[in-house]
Amino acid sequence: MKTKLYVLYGGKSVEHEVSLKTAVTVLLSIDETRYEVYPVYISRDGLWCTPGHLSKEDLTVERLIAEPAFHDPARSIGEILSGVMALPGPKVVLPLLHGSNGEDGTVQGLLELLNVPYVGNGVLASALTLDKAMSKQVLAQADIQQTEYKVCRFEEWRTNEEAVLRDVEHLIGYPCYVKPASLGSSIGISRCLNRGELLTGIREAFYYDNKLVIEREVVGREIQVAVIGNERPLASLPGEFIHDHTFFNYESKYMDKRLTMSIPAKLADGLTQRIRELAIRAYQAHGCEGLARVDFFLGREGDLFLNEINALPGFTNFSMYPVMWERTDGTAYSELIEKLIGHAIARHKNKQTLQYTR
Repeated sequence: MKTKLYVLYGGKSVEHEVSLKTAVTVLLSIDETRYEVYPVYISRDGLWCTPGHLSKEDLTVERLIAEPAFHDPARSIGEILSGVMALPGPKVVLPLLHGSNGEDGTVQGLLELLNVPYVGNGVLASALTLDKAMSKQVLAQADIQQTEYKVCRFEEWRTNEEAVLRDVEHLIGYPCYVKPASLGSSIGISRCLNRGELLTGIREAFYYDNKLVIEREVVGREIQVAVIGNERPLASLPGEFIHDHTFFNYESKYMDKRLTMSIPAKLADGLTQRIRELAIRAYQAHGCEGLARVDFFLGREGDLFLNEINALPGFTNFSMYPVMWERTDGTAYSELIEKLIGHAIARHKNKQTLQYTR
């Protein structure tokens, strides 16, 4: 009997389009001799539905989008859970939901209650890694170096804008970056050179989140590492994008056709191994399982700062995460998906040994 593979994509998130692009690539790479694939689309309003069987021959982003039959989130989710995901036989879920309401532990909590294996990080690790402010506390506890930063909540900003601006200028300085605490794909991020830009950047970021992280700029290179595994994770060779953007924002990240990857990144002797070890330390400190991409800043003086951990990195066939593995150990894209499914099933099997009664 084939294993039923439920692929969740879309989502109530500003990273909705990124999820759709990821889903197309993943669905085209699934081995249908082993898996019976059930695509599940989650609309921008959080409604669940399915487009039904999708042929690989004409699979596009547009074909992935379905019209929900029910416009109440609870009923739409209930219909999918009872009518699609309750089918008998072995099953595994592949969540391809970037950002809020998918990468933050919410969907993971639902899948835990359903007691089904699912690819990627669990509830706590997903929540910690998406929330940059909480992640920074974990990294500090693990004694992993970061750049100077300040966390700003909306209530603090609403009641005393001037004090927040003074704090940033005194503690962080310019240039600085303003980031929504719980978003990815560089959405809502601003690089600020003066008070006027800082004011604009903070106001824009609060459209996306009620908590912000404001960081000092590190002038240098951004180095990335792919990590995979559960109890004994492995780190890939480091990589970096070669580009001439001062600020690597959403448009430059996803629309600049001139971007090139350098894998392995050209680093001084000993630094490659140090970065791989730090990536695993950070991964384990957050309790990650399955996969994550760990991003570092390498300053001009050789200082290494951990920037952030992405629990569901970009996963198209030209994204950094799968390409780093292909150039590290020859793992092809479809093989990487198989490995991740294997880690999901192994983790779930291990959890079934736990006792919930006395």
